[in-house]
Amino acid sequence: MTRLFSRVFVDHPRTVDESYFQHMRFAGWFASRLSLAAGAAAVHAVVPCLFEKTAGRMIGEMHARLTDRH
Repeated sequence: MTRLFSRVFVDHPRTVDESYFQHMRFAGWFASRLSLAAGAAAVHAVVPCLFEKTAGRMIGEMHARLTDRH
């Protein structure tokens, strides 16, 4: 049971030098930014003059933050 707990909650966060809660915070931040970027892209799809570069900029920022943490 302990190995299962470790595999599910601890092993992956350790690969990025984070605790479970640090990893949860980062993944939650990332998920919220993806949702916002998706919303901006959806609005842009309907009204092209709105949010012209928002989703791309947000994804670029997420990419930079993701690659800087390794």
